[in-house]
Amino acid sequence: MDSCKYTDFGLCVKTELLRRGLEQNWLIAEIKARGMYADSGYLYKIFTGQRAAPKVVAAIQEILDLLPEPVTNDNTE
Repeated sequence: MDSCKYTDFGLCVKTELLRRGLEQNWLIAEIKARGMYADSGYLYKIFTGQRAAPKVVAAIQEILDLLPEPVTNDNTE
């Protein structure tokens, strides 16, 4: 079985939660307070890149005061 690795965004969020002494359940509650769905499995999929959820990602960036990820263009030739 192949292990999923965290994306840069996922690592950034996890690191920021640790730095602040907060748990993922706190983040889930904050996301739900903004009227969006979240649970630990859903966040895992976002953090490992298995699921794209731009509204949830934007909410997490706002909650943790993180800068938005830069948009990259993969069509460079």
